[in-house]
Amino acid sequence: MKLEGGCYCGQVRYTAEGEPMMKAQCHCRECQYISGGGPNMFMAMPTSGFRYTKGEPKQFTRSDLPRAVTREFCPTCGTHLVTRPPGLPVAVVKVGTFDDPSLFEPKMAIYTIDKQAFHQIPEGMPTFERLPRR
Repeated sequence: MKLEGGCYCGQVRYTAEGEPMMKAQCHCRECQYISGGGPNMFMAMPTSGFRYTKGEPKQFTRSDLPRAVTREFCPTCGTHLVTRPPGLPVAVVKVGTFDDPSLFEPKMAIYTIDKQAFHQIPEGMPTFERLPRR
């Protein structure tokens, strides 16, 4: 699979190639912050196939959390593009940044322990209070 996308203002662009490692909606409290209150829709792609093709994102990592993720976003418009978990070869790409968001079909809902009453999960979708067991 090949994904292309970028930020709202067009200053940062990327391509992501490879087999998706996870397609999900995340309801964790941290994702609620970055999404504006809703669940975060994402596709986890291998870092080996991910690269920026235009511009450079700004990065942010919380220093007060153990194993904090690094979030990458456009320095001009602020669009959150990618999350990088420490020590894992994965680029967690935000669906709203895809050129064609219709390529996304969530397969699960994770971190539902933090789900808000106004979050919607499609009927029959597998749900997990945290991450599914491997």
